[in-house]
Amino acid sequence: MPQHVPSPLRAALPRSAQSVQSFPALLRPQPRRIVFLAHRDLGNPSAGGSEILVDRLADGLTGLGHQVTLLCGGPAACPDHRERTYRVVSAGGDLGHFLRARSTFHRQVGDCDLLVEVCNGMPYLAPMWHHGPTLCLVNHVHTDMWRMRFGGPLAPAARIGRRLEHWALAGPRRSNLLVAVSPSTAHALRAIGVERERIRVVHNGVEEPGPRAERSPEPLFVAVGRLVEYKRIDLLLRLWERVRPVTGGRLVIVGDGPERARLEQLAGADVEFAGHVSEAEKHRLLCAAWLLLHPSAVEGWGLVVTEAAARETPAVAFDVPGLRDSVVDGDTGVLARGESSFAAAWCALTLSTHRRTLMGKAARERAAQYHWKNTVRQFRAVAGEAVRGWAP
Repeated sequence: MPQHVPSPLRAALPRSAQSVQSFPALLRPQPRRIVFLAHRDLGNPSAGGSEILVDRLADGLTGLGHQVTLLCGGPAACPDHRERTYRVVSAGGDLGHFLRARSTFHRQVGDCDLLVEVCNGMPYLAPMWHHGPTLCLVNHVHTDMWRMRFGGPLAPAARIGRRLEHWALAGPRRSNLLVAVSPSTAHALRAIGVERERIRVVHNGVEEPGPRAERSPEPLFVAVGRLVEYKRIDLLLRLWERVRPVTGGRLVIVGDGPERARLEQLAGADVEFAGHVSEAEKHRLLCAAWLLLHPSAVEGWGLVVTEAAARETPAVAFDVPGLRDSVVDGDTGVLARGESSFAAAWCALTLSTHRRTLMGKAARERAAQYHWKNTVRQFRAVAGEAVRGWAP
């Protein structure tokens, strides 16, 4: 491997890939034209951690001299925090674009050296129609989430979606590489039949937050994410009724989504729904918060955990895939095994300023290990490997 690839990534590669470092640089080409095929653009109102990751990768690869295009569904709006450095093409609506992705690719994008399919549930089946190198970027495998999203009379659709996703990840072109964002995602891929030799782990990075804002003098608890079923904000609201008499303070829910109206009806006293906020406001809230609360049932990594950690804000989360990678239990936060232990940890950390402060400092030290520039370089190394290993 090239010498700039971090040792954890190098260790994750098969011996044949590690031996590439012995070849001349000219025999290790990097793809110049890279296309990301993803569900949403960062400017989409429903954008989340996956869209942030793709944006940082596309922006970083552009900075390294690659020509990058994002082909997505829904609106392709420019993020409000900076200028776009890469091209964005919309293939249509949130659902219809799955059917139009192939034709839009051929009409408006043309050819590329590498097509990166961002697999977030419903697959595009890119290896079946793109006659060139492909790479699959996986945030998390939606095994149980299909049943959460499509229950009751829609259960047959959940079974079909689950089987299609698993077949798309483990079936076509079994020599293609997959990038997992965490060891939990890598484990989930192996559990559905993906060979270990095909999986590379590339972690998310985190932005340097800049000067800290003031911590709230009164207890302030923040949850950040799309308001969808698997984030389990309804569970958080129920636990708040048990915690509030002990801790006092406020609970702020940041984010929007299809569950918002129902959740607002469930909310009790001292709960605020902030909706979609700017990066500056998110920074202020994460700095002011005493704790980040993350009741999600599953994550790929949990980017907001690292964002909060960079502001010295520890997290309370459940011991579930993804979050057990981004939270070091007892060090940078607490991983709860059940609802009662979640509420107990929430109360205990609120009442112990000393322990909360120590966890916040440890969280910031760990967050400092993750930089987007390293994420981009690791991903670029895997992209080059994907191109070298492709056989028509």
